[in-house]
Amino acid sequence: MNRNSGRNTGGNAPQHPGQRAGRPLSEREIREMRARKARKMKLMRRRRRILLLGLLAICILTGVLVAAVSGAVRKRKAEKAAVEAAALQESMSASAAEEESRAAEEKQAYLASLPDMGAIYGIAANGVGWSHFFADNSYSMAPANSYITAIRATLSGQPEGMSGTIRYRVNLSGTGWLDWQEDGNEAGDSAGSAPLEGIAMELTGDLGTYYEVLYSVLQDSQWTDWVSDGTEAGAVGVGLHVDGVRISVVKRTGSEVYAGNIDPNRPMVALTYDDGPSPTVTPRILKCLQDNGGRATFFMVGQKVIKSPDVLKQMVSQGCEVANHTFDHTLMTKVSPTDLANQLVATNQAVSDACGISPVLMRPCGGAKTVEGMNIAGAISMPAILWSVDTLDWKTRDASQTIQTVLENVKDGDIILMHDLYDATGDASETIIPELVSRGFQLVTVSELASYRGGMIPGKSYSQFRPLSAN
Repeated sequence: MNRNSGRNTGGNAPQHPGQRAGRPLSEREIREMRARKARKMKLMRRRRRILLLGLLAICILTGVLVAAVSGAVRKRKAEKAAVEAAALQESMSASAAEEESRAAEEKQAYLASLPDMGAIYGIAANGVGWSHFFADNSYSMAPANSYITAIRATLSGQPEGMSGTIRYRVNLSGTGWLDWQEDGNEAGDSAGSAPLEGIAMELTGDLGTYYEVLYSVLQDSQWTDWVSDGTEAGAVGVGLHVDGVRISVVKRTGSEVYAGNIDPNRPMVALTYDDGPSPTVTPRILKCLQDNGGRATFFMVGQKVIKSPDVLKQMVSQGCEVANHTFDHTLMTKVSPTDLANQLVATNQAVSDACGISPVLMRPCGGAKTVEGMNIAGAISMPAILWSVDTLDWKTRDASQTIQTVLENVKDGDIILMHDLYDATGDASETIIPELVSRGFQLVTVSELASYRGGMIPGKSYSQFRPLSAN
């Protein structure tokens, strides 16, 4: 026997796993033990699954919460960004509106600072030749029984450094529309006999941005409506010719503008002064007109014009109208037609020499007319201007009487007669002018008054220009 055989049966021999101490396990015990172990393992697996599911639920819940929180954060950020964007847009819109408003205000201020401009123009009439130059918004007309064959135009008062000029073209009968001309060049055929049938005009460069040229023509004894910016004035191809031209340059305002900056819907009167100019009284009247934004028409005696050229230059610079009252205050009824023609032509020349502008209106001395004399006026392209309110200032030499006569009788469309020779008339004018303005009257020249009240033609006489609706 092996020496170690006794050790295999000793008390320290290893037991079988299914064996209780001291005895072997029964089959039932082994099954119970295995069942307990299986239940334990199942419980552990269940707990593990529950734990895993719990962890998964926690993860899912955490993800949901994180997503919800992130969404809320993104939403708040988006809302904040939208609010900030809206505020920025509103701020930008407000800034743009403010900038636009400021730009508009600056443009209006710039326009207000610009000087008034005017056109200076002349006409060539068949059988007569070129006229002198006429002032802005004057009636440049061919003599009665004649017509215009060419025009030329330039500008006065153009702002220094502002680009552009005036350009124009004409429709010449038998030829059609000719090429554009500009700045005093001839448009038409002054050496020929073909009449003009229409004209078109415009301003170029910066001038066209800030100013507008208005024009009208006389055809078939009627003045056409004002047109501008290249629009054709006159009926072409129907056998009519142009007998007169009016041109006016005005500032652009963004709304409707009118020749001479006159509102035809407001009342207006024409103050007229005869027998001057006076070196002392006329400047007083001009100063008062300038201070009150008014203009007047001065029917001057040629002999006195020669002595006061500076006074005429001031008239023209203020937009007043220079007009003809014969050379030595000669009554139409006291001279021959030839002598009257010489009187009128000499005065036109004297005025043109003094200020560069020729009269287009004449006033018969004393209001006396003859058929022959009116024919002479028509032959040199001039209407005759009378009056509707006679102050008799030459007779009374009383300022208060002159003031009373005007202010108690004045109506829309009146032509008021005074004389710029007397200190009393100067005194009266310094009251009459601001008072008429305060009553809402526009103080305009006779030509301006007529331009919105039916117009004038050579050889005819006019004493007032009432609103067309009242005629």
